[in-house]
Amino acid sequence: MNENRIAVSRLYGLLAVLTGILGLFIARLFWLQIIQGPLWVARAQENMVEVLNLPAPRGVMYDRRGVILARNLPSYNVVVTAAQLPDDPGYVDAMLQDLAELLDMPLNLNDLETTPYVPCRSELGLRQLVEYGIVSQPYRPVRLKCNVPREVALIIEEKNWPGIGIEVVPVRDYPTGETTAAIVGFLGPVPEALADYYKEKGLDINRDKVGYAGLEMYYQDELAGQNGRRTVAVDVAGRILYDLEPPQPPRPGVNLRLSIDVRLQNAAFHIVRYNLDWWNSYFGYTRFRNAVAVAMNPKTGEVLALVSIPTYNNQRMARFIPYDYYKALEADEFKPLLNHAISAEHPPGSVFKLVTATAGLNEGIVHPGMIIETPGTIELAQKYLAGEQGKTRTFYDWNWEKGGFGQLEFLDCIAFSSNVCFYKVGGGYFDEIPNGGVGICRLKSYAEALGYGSYTGIDLPGEADGLIPDPTWKRIYRGENWSTGDTYLASVGQGYVLVTPIQMAVVVSTIANGGKVMQPTLVYEHLDAEGKVVRPFQPVVRWDVTQEPKIQVFENPGGIGRCRPTGEVKTIEPRALAWVREGMRRAVEYGTLKKAFEGFPIPAAGKTGSAEYCDNRAQQANRCRPGDWPSHAWTAAFAPYDDPEIVVVAFVYDGTEGAKTAAPIVRQIMDAYFQLKAADAEKAAVPQTP
Repeated sequence: MNENRIAVSRLYGLLAVLTGILGLFIARLFWLQIIQGPLWVARAQENMVEVLNLPAPRGVMYDRRGVILARNLPSYNVVVTAAQLPDDPGYVDAMLQDLAELLDMPLNLNDLETTPYVPCRSELGLRQLVEYGIVSQPYRPVRLKCNVPREVALIIEEKNWPGIGIEVVPVRDYPTGETTAAIVGFLGPVPEALADYYKEKGLDINRDKVGYAGLEMYYQDELAGQNGRRTVAVDVAGRILYDLEPPQPPRPGVNLRLSIDVRLQNAAFHIVRYNLDWWNSYFGYTRFRNAVAVAMNPKTGEVLALVSIPTYNNQRMARFIPYDYYKALEADEFKPLLNHAISAEHPPGSVFKLVTATAGLNEGIVHPGMIIETPGTIELAQKYLAGEQGKTRTFYDWNWEKGGFGQLEFLDCIAFSSNVCFYKVGGGYFDEIPNGGVGICRLKSYAEALGYGSYTGIDLPGEADGLIPDPTWKRIYRGENWSTGDTYLASVGQGYVLVTPIQMAVVVSTIANGGKVMQPTLVYEHLDAEGKVVRPFQPVVRWDVTQEPKIQVFENPGGIGRCRPTGEVKTIEPRALAWVREGMRRAVEYGTLKKAFEGFPIPAAGKTGSAEYCDNRAQQANRCRPGDWPSHAWTAAFAPYDDPEIVVVAFVYDGTEGAKTAAPIVRQIMDAYFQLKAADAEKAAVPQTP
């Protein structure tokens, strides 16, 4: 009889192997469940916990009368929830074919391996998008097409297709478009470089948009509010099971009521554009493309209108930023994306003479009735060092070909904008204006005290601070000593002096209101979601030049070397500003603004300016010819003269003479302002029917 006999040693060996394997399993289970148990429990809990970011409604913007400038409108997205699709493949396919026709989308396009899913922007067909939902998030909506017409959304809702739905999301809307684009700005996706910053603020960087320009950018945090938070438990398929803690609801953004009147803003915008078009038609080619107008309340700093041309249409960027449109704006040499009212720096020309006049009167260098000899040209020594004989240079008045003005009272120097007069006052002229006149050191101090050379604090991003030069600046940035010629040029707003239109409005407002340097603002008050005022308007006086000593005293006030302050400071006398205002009034009555303001029913005062320049654009056109440089046009005015309530500044790039191209803009905007005021008063006087 044959028997299978296994050696006992072999059985023991097999048993040992099995025991070892079992021991390894037990040891592994012990390691995972006992030693590392808490870790894996924590990870499992992490996998089942998801924090949902709940969007907060963005704040709305209104003008001062309640007209909407920026709001949220519903946008309709078509979505699929894969887990809710029917089990019948034939029915699903027929449904997708009908949907593709309705949405004008391909059924099949690319594949998920080569074309990743990006909400609203994927170049995938409907079948590929559904496949993504089935594989990646069967219980979460996957967007098939975004921003579909409301009519299409209603049709889809009526079809009642299982698994196919409509997601309603807010999108920004800018009803006033390009008229207020420079003020309001626009939104865009969170920039990659700022992703961490906005994550910390609670934004969903793949969903939320942030301000890219204007008030949308400056007041981003206030307008955005605070997103909510919902912590939920989910299963392995991503299906929400229950809340793990009480949800934190979103806090809506604040609403902004602006200081601008959209009626005046609209009028100013079209006035500027009409004047540019008229002159371009006159010349027979597009010569003028760049202009600015700012209207401001000199007592409060409220900006009543702000126009920057060229501009852009922010309504085209409300839902997404079109690549071709944005690149065209970026490529435009006149920079429509730049707010020229606050960011463009230009020589101020003769409007800067108001600073020289204030300094001359306050320092006692001149007095209102003083007679100044004003021939068409004067010869001045161009000196770089004290005591140097210097090289003679001819300086011209703007009417030099007619022999100048002959003689002028000093206040008429303001009225007629005599260059020769202000050359003398600013830089001195022998015994007539001895000791170097005002001098660059004091000129800089007065300019800065009145509001030039620093940020105004307007609530818009990208403001420039301008430039009021002095000898130290020139040595550092030009590698040269200051000269007497530099002082003469600075006295009339030429040379190295640069200002922005908003600074010009602040300076003229300071003179108009009697010395208060106001901070300009575009926002009148903050409102909550129910319309209650949470931050009322409060005018901000940066300083009062008649009360707070801002003018430095120098050891060498009329010198050309380094400015040496003594440490003493003083104020500007109110009478000095009153005299300057009188000179500006004379400009309207019989000076450079007489023609532009002829027939204007409100007593007004102002100052024109023509500022020679030579920038890159002028150089490329070979227009920087000594003695015949191109010039920008400026005009600034306020009214009523005795109790100012509006200051208007207009700037026209390459506009030749201020009285010719900028002054009509100022006059027409003032016309619009007072006509609107009269219409409102008339309407208020009519009893309202219950």
